[in-house]
Amino acid sequence: MTDGFKSGFVALIGRPNVGKSTLLNELVGQKVAIMSNKPQTTRNKIQGVYTTDDAQIIFIDTPGIHKPKHRLGEFMTQIAEQTLREVDLILFMVDVEAGMGRGDQYIMERLKKSSTPVFLILNKIDLVHPEQLLPVIDTYRKEMDFKEVVPISARLGSNVNTMLEEIKHYLEEGPKYYPDDQVTDHPERFIISELIREKILQLTEEEVPHSVAVVIENIEPPSNGDKMTVQAAIIVERDSQKGIIIGKGGKMLKEIGSRARRDIEALLGSRIYLELWVKVQKNWRDKAFYLRDFGFDQDEY
Repeated sequence: MTDGFKSGFVALIGRPNVGKSTLLNELVGQKVAIMSNKPQTTRNKIQGVYTTDDAQIIFIDTPGIHKPKHRLGEFMTQIAEQTLREVDLILFMVDVEAGMGRGDQYIMERLKKSSTPVFLILNKIDLVHPEQLLPVIDTYRKEMDFKEVVPISARLGSNVNTMLEEIKHYLEEGPKYYPDDQVTDHPERFIISELIREKILQLTEEEVPHSVAVVIENIEPPSNGDKMTVQAAIIVERDSQKGIIIGKGGKMLKEIGSRARRDIEALLGSRIYLELWVKVQKNWRDKAFYLRDFGFDQDEY
């Protein structure tokens, strides 16, 4: 490690769908956070590790802060707000094309109470004319004093290096928390379950996505050159949702499995046999027992 090595923890916060997961995946060079056009995709803190010769930045993609409608929603909001108290820097990410919304104001009211430095990150600049940026920046600056304002396109990687250099200026000298080649602190089981859930979010209708949890039941290493076996249960709240996910003649479940298998094989660097089944647990999002069982442990926050 060189003298002057900097390290620190940086939270990504913002309304659902502003591109936090896209930015995290761009930063670490592979998929560690799932992406979907449906809100509240991220349910747990997804940690991505960015390491260079002179710095290590641990990015935390929090669930989008929103007014909770059930226990799972409360859990997600608790995680996001707890994260803000633990980090060295906060990146408040907004969709420059959509403009300021009530959700942005809701988040800024919480950020104003924090003593942690906050950057305004204007995402999706590739979708607007440069002349439209200044009025948007002014609108946000009238609401809150930001340490830095950085326009980027997470999807294209535009200006992301500039953002990283600005972040380094605000970090103090510190240790290397993770090995150079580690890009996330989440175990493979978690990422595999998220990759399966991503395909469900992409393929199913509005009624289904947020009633879904994915639990990895078993992973068996290959023997005698066979494929690795991954067995996973898809949990839904109603019988009608189970029918939608299975689809006519099992067609939907087969498509979910086919898409997920490709991403999981890329993650593991190994061919796999993916076995999926669907279970119904009524109203699991409002029952603490199921939330703990499916990996949402409120006692930690």
